[in-house]
Amino acid sequence: MIDVLIVDDDFRVARIHRGFVERLEDFRVVATASTGEEAIAAVEQLRPDLVLLDLYLPDMFGLDVVARLHTAGHDCDVLVISAARESDNVRRAVRYGAVNYLLKPFSFEELRGRLEQYAARRSTLSKSMVCDQGDIDRALTSSSPITGSSALPRGLSPETAGLVEEILRKQAGTLSAAECAHQIGISRVSARRYLEHFAAVGRAAVTLRYGNTGRPERRYRWTVRSGS
Repeated sequence: MIDVLIVDDDFRVARIHRGFVERLEDFRVVATASTGEEAIAAVEQLRPDLVLLDLYLPDMFGLDVVARLHTAGHDCDVLVISAARESDNVRRAVRYGAVNYLLKPFSFEELRGRLEQYAARRSTLSKSMVCDQGDIDRALTSSSPITGSSALPRGLSPETAGLVEEILRKQAGTLSAAECAHQIGISRVSARRYLEHFAAVGRAAVTLRYGNTGRPERRYRWTVRSGS
């Protein structure tokens, strides 16, 4: 059983998220907190395995909560659930070791997919010794929304791939590599590598937009249903 602490300053949102988590048999909610100080105290007392952490808290920024937990020696995992779309916040969350970053609002299926990936990663790392390099690769990539046939080729980061996927999933229409790069804060060439990977494994569709001159622009659209 994986113990979960939910941190959100809106009690109605926290109640919804608690209901989502409690629908999963391998997870249980041990407490909710509405401020950063409450969250830190709850981690100290209850030692949860996973914290679902909002970033906009009334007394401190959510990632400052993570920093304080690290300083205090707590090793609980953190899954950020927030409306914060700033690329600086996403990069900082990755640097702080967040297992995932889920944008609000989200569906039960979207949260379930990420929690199941987390549980799989946790199960792999619970062994006293990994069997082979494949175990390590699966553990390092399962915190990303990418699953199954979309295992990443060499040189692509699971964290960045997760950010590209999030942007594609939320996009109402199509997205170019330049637009994706601008939203995340990476180069256009890098963004195109991730987008082309998703297209190659069947998770994104590519269309061409023709202008008056030059090569047609490649545009991408996520094709996998939510939660997949």
